[in-house]
Amino acid sequence: MSLINKEIADFTAQAYQDGDFKTVTKADVLGKWSLFFFYPADFTFVCPTELEDLAESYDAFKAAGCEVYSVSTDTHFTHKAWHDESPAVGKVAFPMLGDPTHALSRDFDVLIESDGLAERGAFIVDPQGRIQVYQVNAGGIGRKASELLRLLKAAQFVAEHGDQVCPAKWEPGAETLTPSLDLVGKL
Repeated sequence: MSLINKEIADFTAQAYQDGDFKTVTKADVLGKWSLFFFYPADFTFVCPTELEDLAESYDAFKAAGCEVYSVSTDTHFTHKAWHDESPAVGKVAFPMLGDPTHALSRDFDVLIESDGLAERGAFIVDPQGRIQVYQVNAGGIGRKASELLRLLKAAQFVAEHGDQVCPAKWEPGAETLTPSLDLVGKL
C-alpha cells in the first residue's frame, strides 16, 4: 500500500539538537517542508556516513525551506552520546529524534518489529503534513543527500506548478512537462 499523500499522525518526540534536548511535535512540522530520515541505530556503520552526508547538505535543505529530522529507535540521550563521540555525527546540526516507543517508525511503516529498529527510510513531507516522496532501502545500502534534495525540489515544484511534472533527472531550472493529449506517444 502506498504512503503517498498519507497524513502523518500526531506525535511528540524528544530530540537532541545544538547541545540541548527539545520536544518536537507534529505542530512543529506543519507549515514547512520536512525530511524524516530514518536509520537503524546509533553507533553503527552505514548510519554515520549517511548522517555526515546529510549534515554537509543541511544548509541547502534549510535554504529550500525544509527541516531535516533524523530518526532512530534510540533515545535522545543516545543521540547526544553518539553526537559527542563520532566525528561524522558531530557535524549534525538538525534535530535527531528519538523513537524508543516506535510510534514514528510504525506511522511511517519502517519498523522492523522483530528487531525494534527502523529501516533506512527517507520521507519528504509537505507543509500540510502529507508524504509526497519516500524511499526505503535495505540496511546495507546508504542514501545520498543530494538526491534527496533534488527530490525535495521536484516535489516543491510540482506542488507550486500543479499543471507541470518533472521528468527523470530533472534539476531546478530544467525543462518540465505539461501533461496533455498532445504528448501521448511523443516522448
